[in-house]
Amino acid sequence: MRMLINVPETVVADALRGLAAAHPELNVDVEKRVIVRRDAPVPGQVALVSGGGSGHEPLHGGFVGPGMLAAACPGEIFTSPVPDQMARAAAAVDGGAGVLFIVKNYTGDVLNFDMAAELAEDEGIQVAKVLVNDDVAVTDSLYTAGRRGTGATLFVEKIAGAAAAEGQPLERVEAVGRRVNDNSRSFGVALSACTTPAKGSPTFDLPDGELELGIGIHGEPGRERRPMMTSGEIADFAVDVILEDLPPRAPVLVLVNGMGATPLLELYGFNAEVQRVLRERGVAVARTLVGNYVTSLDMAGASVTLCQVDEELLRLWDAPVKTPALRWGM
Repeated sequence: MRMLINVPETVVADALRGLAAAHPELNVDVEKRVIVRRDAPVPGQVALVSGGGSGHEPLHGGFVGPGMLAAACPGEIFTSPVPDQMARAAAAVDGGAGVLFIVKNYTGDVLNFDMAAELAEDEGIQVAKVLVNDDVAVTDSLYTAGRRGTGATLFVEKIAGAAAAEGQPLERVEAVGRRVNDNSRSFGVALSACTTPAKGSPTFDLPDGELELGIGIHGEPGRERRPMMTSGEIADFAVDVILEDLPPRAPVLVLVNGMGATPLLELYGFNAEVQRVLRERGVAVARTLVGNYVTSLDMAGASVTLCQVDEELLRLWDAPVKTPALRWGM
């Protein structure tokens, strides 16, 4: 195993210490595993709280800051944070307007966020929830009942975060987040499996010359294995699967997301093919984001996420944001 770590047992804590050192605008509690924007709570503003297993960086801690999340709760590698973390985060960021939990559809995350909502409500905090379930590759999996939450999490956190920053009430911010999720679909491809620090070996076997279509973000294999395809062939396949499930009715936001080990040279080339397919299918592109944002440790591969947007959602996407991993307009 070749990893830039000390020991597997301290990987998450070490990363949180490094995040704190690099970003003094965040309050990072390494022991209690909560990341909070330093100016929280913001009076009268809905606070967004998200979280999940570590290994998907910059999701979620890298999206904490003005215009996006108020707090994030990192769990162990590919393991849900515990309810106490989320309840503690909600208490730290509640400015009197309520807290919106943004939850990827994985069984552990859903159960723990539900328990956290009960704990927070017992303390008088108003809580709403948006469940992200954008992955079209599988209906059910080892980790979920229903579709998995993947790349659309970024769209939900950014657009709902902008609505919160405008001072919109909790029910409106929740509705915006749900609308983003309902209009988003994703599909991922792996060129290699990832390696968790604890296991020290790939999470599944992928022979040379083959790829996995329809992977998730927890190291699980895809729904289909094929001989290696070109970038253009992968783009044709991924975009067509998405559009079969989300017939284009409006311009789309495009996220071409790396799974952790794919260099930008390849991601930009893949984006060129994704844009080609969208043009050929008559789909208008409003905005495009390319990079490693919702990752799976050191997995090589990429995912495509499309979100249909109207004028309001596009305005909220363009609104200022200032986080470690996403920033513009400030």
